[in-house]
This record gives sequence, structure tokens and C-alpha cells, in this order.
Amino acid sequence: MNADMLLQEAEQIRDHVLRERRALHQMPGTGFDIGDTLAYVRQELTEMELQPTDCGRAGLTALVGGKRPGRVFLLRADMDALPIQEEADVDFASQNGRMHACGHDLHTAMLLGAARLLKAHEDEIDGTVKLMFQPAEEIFEGSHDMIEAGLLEHPKVDAALMIHVMAGMPFPAGTVVVSAPGVSAPAADYFDIKVQGKGCHGSMPNTGVDPLTAAAHILIALQELHARELAMDDRAVLTIGTMNAGTAANVIPDTVTMGGSLRTFDEETRALLKQRMTEIAQFTAKAFRAEAEVTFGSGCPTLVNDKDLSACCGQYMKELLGQGKAFSVAELNAMGGGSSSKTAGSEDFAYVSQEVPSLMLALAAGQPEKGYCYPQHHPMAKFDESVLPGGSAVYAWAALRWLQDHK
Repeated sequence: MNADMLLQEAEQIRDHVLRERRALHQMPGTGFDIGDTLAYVRQELTEMELQPTDCGRAGLTALVGGKRPGRVFLLRADMDALPIQEEADVDFASQNGRMHACGHDLHTAMLLGAARLLKAHEDEIDGTVKLMFQPAEEIFEGSHDMIEAGLLEHPKVDAALMIHVMAGMPFPAGTVVVSAPGVSAPAADYFDIKVQGKGCHGSMPNTGVDPLTAAAHILIALQELHARELAMDDRAVLTIGTMNAGTAANVIPDTVTMGGSLRTFDEETRALLKQRMTEIAQFTAKAFRAEAEVTFGSGCPTLVNDKDLSACCGQYMKELLGQGKAFSVAELNAMGGGSSSKTAGSEDFAYVSQEVPSLMLALAAGQPEKGYCYPQHHPMAKFDESVLPGGSAVYAWAALRWLQDHK
């Protein structure tokens, strides 16, 4: 198969992939609660005469190829949505209080399209393509759950690739940006801080321990970490997003709970900040006669892009799409069209990237001047559906060519 033929075949299934995307858009689930989506994807794969296999709490895998000896290339699509009430002006808007505001419905539809393309050429695949349909990306738990359930084994995966559609990008829809080697998405950690005081009447603060005062000083002290404990080239963002305490204006409460998130591009910086956050919270609270406990919840490590895979896919995307619709981050920077290979958004495909050579591709899916002006996670976010067949071809071509080159 050549690139032109694959694009033509992808165009022939445009209506099918569009129908799948719109169906998925109208049945959004969140986290691991994606039963309708899971059943739909399983049915579509079965109708292609593939054999979907449960993986973890709500994931699916399927294999294409394997008729020729070779390596195993994994293609990933995430399936979960967000707990957002949709306000986008589309005929197929979700009505259940949840919304595919991050484009995961496009990812899933494009990977189903890629499965269809690969199945039609199964005898030509030099090895095996493993399809990964993943839940719970938005809470950074689905990828790790599938890995724990054996995702990367039986057969053992040699390399992996994901696509993320991007609304509001200043590039024509369908343009692909290939991540540079190294870290492209930060580690993420969510945390809670519980400050324990001693409640009392607001007119007699001397009889209690005010956790609000301690919490306020903890919040300010945590912001000094970036200013005084990180080098100038370290990148990190520490945000306190919630602070809750009390129910009456004349009562000093027993406890304060604070919640926030931490993003870092370096695992050593990540470990240092988590240690110092705990120390600052505990000892600041103690200075005000209170106690503090820091708990880190769900999160994910840094997403690391493999050097060889980045170089290969840069070549493959130009073969498929042409020079004008496929760029490496380095090329965009040289043209003044990009300032960094890194994004502030975390991505739990990072767990896969920590285990096998991996790569993230960005797919432009809507220019602001053409009405796609709302960012990901916004209740009015929309995506340009014209990218669907090309996205399917990108998935399939990357797998076919890598397996061909790494026989």
C-alpha cells in the first residue's frame, strides 16, 4: 500500500467515521463509567471481524495483523468525556450533563477508522498492530489501569503512538505536529491539604486553634517554592484551587480543607516539590498550633517522546500528508510558528511512554477564524470533523510504516 492509496481509502470511509464520531459524542461517560461507549466500540470492532478483549476496568484492546512475523505497534485512543453541560451549537449535542469537550470522541472514531483501514490490508502488515481504547484519561487513571491489566504484554508492545486533536490551533485543519524528543507534557499531581484546628466561638479565639489562619499562611508559603527553591530554568505550576471551611460567620471551625494541582516537567523537581509541600504545610500549621496532613491522589508522570520514533514519524507524516501539512516542533520553531515542544496539559499516555518508546502527535482540528475559537474543556468547544478520515489514515500509516522499517 502507498500513502495516496491509504488516503483515498480513508476518504471512502468518511461517512462511516463521521457517523461513529457523532454517535460517540451523544453518549459521553466519565472516568471508568463509560458503559455505553464501551459497548458501542466493542460492537464496531466485532462487526469488522476483530476480536475486542477487555483490559482493566473499562478498556478494550484488539489486534490487527500478525500474519507476517514482526514487531508490535500500539495505537491509543481515549474514550472518556468531562462532567460538563454542553453548550456547543451542534445538532448532535450531548444531553446527559457530560461532554466530549476534549475531543476524545474524535480520537475513538479515528482509531475505529484506522482499524477498518488496517483490517482491509491485514495481510500486508509486517507484524501486529495493537489497538488501545482507554477510559479515564481525564482523571489520569485509565492508562495505568490497563498497563496493570497486561496492556503491554501478550503480545509484548515494542512502540506506541497517540493522537490528540487540538481546537483553536493556527494551522489548517488536518495539519499534524510531531512532538520533539523528550518531555512534551508535564507530570500532574492532585493533592489535598487538611488543616486541623480546634473550633470555638468567634468572639473567643484564644480558647481554640484557628485552622483558617494556618491555612492562609500555608497557601502563601507554598507560592514561595517556585520563587526561592527552584532554578530559573525549572518549570512548575502549583495551584490551590479550593479552600473550604466553616458554616457560620461567628464560629472558628475545626478544620480547613484545601485542594490543588501540581505540574512539573522533571521527575526530580516533582519529587522535591511534593516533599517540600508536605514539610511547609506541616510546620507552618504547627507554628499556629494546628496540624496539617498532605495527601497526593491521582496523577501521572511526564510524557516522554522517543527520539527515533519522533524522527520516523516526522518522515512518515510528510509521506502521507505532504510538506505543507506535517511539521516537527523544530520546524515550527524555525518558522516562528511555535515557541515550545511542551504543553501545560498533562496526559496519562505518559504511563505508556515510561514503559515503551512512545510518541504524541497533535492534529489541528479547527482554526479560530473559522469558528473554532473555544479551547478544550470549554462547554462551547467544537472540533472540525473534516479531520476524521485524515486522522484515521495518520494512525494507520504510522503503524504500517514503523512496522515495515523495523522488521
